[in-house]
Amino acid sequence: MSRIAQAFAKGKAFIPFITCGDPDLETTEAVVREMVRAGADLIELGIPFSDPTAEGPVIQAANQQALSAGTTTDKIFDLVRRLRRDLTVPLVFMTYANVVFSYGSERFLRTAAEAGLDGLILPDVPYEEKEEFAPLCRQFGLDFISLIAPTSEGRISMIAQEAQGFVYCVSSLGVTGVRGQITTDVGHMVRLVKAANPAIPCAVGFGISTPDQAAAMAAQSDGAIVGSAIVKLVAQHGRDAAPFVFDYVKAMKDAVAAV
Repeated sequence: MSRIAQAFAKGKAFIPFITCGDPDLETTEAVVREMVRAGADLIELGIPFSDPTAEGPVIQAANQQALSAGTTTDKIFDLVRRLRRDLTVPLVFMTYANVVFSYGSERFLRTAAEAGLDGLILPDVPYEEKEEFAPLCRQFGLDFISLIAPTSEGRISMIAQEAQGFVYCVSSLGVTGVRGQITTDVGHMVRLVKAANPAIPCAVGFGISTPDQAAAMAAQSDGAIVGSAIVKLVAQHGRDAAPFVFDYVKAMKDAVAAV
């Protein structure tokens, strides 16, 4: 069983996201370790990009901060190697196609696999273009993780049938960011996925920030994903963010686990 499959086999999963290199890679490493200690089941590592089209202002600012601090893809690979010396939690990269292309797709995916990554999420690659990446991911043993959105209705079963790792259900239209309430019928999206591929886990992200929201989303799916609320904590506390992230992730994981 893959590490990603194991993350969902234990019950409802809590999946935090962090932008690597914001404010520096030492802080990122400390934050990831505290997330694991707090019970995170899988961690999304964001590779910063100059034009992160799916992101709201919080994660955009984190991307700019990370790039201006000199964060590079190679330095992030080194970070993953350090984490893998003692951490077994599944790690997936979330970034943009251009980051992979500019590094060289085959070289990027080979290096990611060797460093200990488990999967890749590219929010700007639609299902119709996934063949540029999916075969290479398979070659190197990485899950190419598909996203579905409220607008995907007619394509959900097609996407689900070929999905690997887990399906990332986007709960809200627009960019990432904290939302007061989530009005999408997430349960309907999840049911369509499960009808097409009963074995694939579904985790819900975009807009979740409170334990109540996380629990509500996990009740309708296999897990909750949170990014902006964590990146906001890092923006507030900078290099001292790790203990604050620990408290937040623990509260979120406890809420999800109680479903």
